[in-house]
Amino acid sequence: MAQSNRADQAAQAVISDIAHNKAKRVRTAVLYIAGLVIGAFIGYLNIAGVNDLMSFIATVFTRLFSLVAVPVIALSLINTLARLNHGSNGGTIFGHTVFYTLLTTILAAALAATIFTIVQPANVPSSITAAASIDAAAVGHGETYYSHIISVIPNNILQPFVSGNVLSVLIIAAALGLGLAAMPHSDARTAVVRVFTGLQDLLFILIHWLIAVLPIGIIAFTAQLVTQLEAGVILGGIAQYFGVVLSANFIQMLVILPLLLLIRGLNPLRIARGMAPALMVALFSKSSAGTLPVTLASAEDNLGVDHRISRFVLPICTTINMNGCAAFILVTSIYLMQNAGIEISAATLVTWVFIATIAAVGNAGVPMGCFFLTLSLLSSMNVPVDLMGVILPVYAVIDMIETCLNVWSDSCVCNIVNKELKGKLFEVESSAEA
Repeated sequence: MAQSNRADQAAQAVISDIAHNKAKRVRTAVLYIAGLVIGAFIGYLNIAGVNDLMSFIATVFTRLFSLVAVPVIALSLINTLARLNHGSNGGTIFGHTVFYTLLTTILAAALAATIFTIVQPANVPSSITAAASIDAAAVGHGETYYSHIISVIPNNILQPFVSGNVLSVLIIAAALGLGLAAMPHSDARTAVVRVFTGLQDLLFILIHWLIAVLPIGIIAFTAQLVTQLEAGVILGGIAQYFGVVLSANFIQMLVILPLLLLIRGLNPLRIARGMAPALMVALFSKSSAGTLPVTLASAEDNLGVDHRISRFVLPICTTINMNGCAAFILVTSIYLMQNAGIEISAATLVTWVFIATIAAVGNAGVPMGCFFLTLSLLSSMNVPVDLMGVILPVYAVIDMIETCLNVWSDSCVCNIVNKELKGKLFEVESSAEA
């Protein structure tokens, strides 16, 4: 009888938790939608003083997320790699992550190449190109692509954290984490790991506080966007190019990735609902690295992703899984080459699918990172980059959409890896401890 009562109480507790979580999700969705509506209305009014306030709030949120993003990347990777002891399946997690990262990125680049071939956007008149020319050296990105790679290799352990160089931080964190994993078990090693773990737990408390006030940020971000749209920020004479890039991003986002989730036995709508806060922040912040704290919290809190997987997969994906960037690099590079009079053959397109994939993997997940990476890449190949000045006003919107796609792809990869390794992590690590 007592056992029956305990079972009933446990069942009621589970039902209560489910109802509470559902009510919380509904309340959050209402707040986000309300934020979008209020922000759009404020932006439409276009009052100078209010616009300044919205810009201030949006900047505050962007800086706060950037503040915690780099430490989250470092601590998540260090803590995960530090636990890759003998018998751990961390290598399996990494293998799954890299496989799906490369798969989704190559699909994005191939899709962009296909759409470009079908649409075949017309060249921009030389008069417009000359009027809006952009000097690569003048913006500090006239160096070769090799220089971009060298800049990722740190020569100071603190400088990457100060400058926010995500790829350099990833290298340092990976080295420290693997070093801790290689250390023999001792009190010193245990103490260091506990410090990193405690700092990570503290950061996640701060992240949850930020998410709690996120609707205020959504109001500011939306108002800022509507004001920019009213000012004609995205107007330009290269509608076909613009359409190719956005079509590639939206088809990858709404068709290719959901199909991949369905093939792996996952519900795309459920994952999209769970990751909605991260997708919204990505759309307005235009930084997948800056969105990482919300991405981690959404995956763990809303979708129940194992934190050992999310805190390993998502920081890596944030730096190497760039579906939107791969599409932009391919379309923009081919378009500039076409405008320069270079013949675009099928072999050229195939080659650029792989070039765009590799370049996207090396891109930093920061605002306009993809734009300047493409600029550096084409400059190093002696391709005229004057047309980038025409693309620049349009890129404000492209950057928003491709960042949202990048975070959505990160979320898909994380959930796929979580499903494929469900139950395996615990078994392997338990046997290793024994």
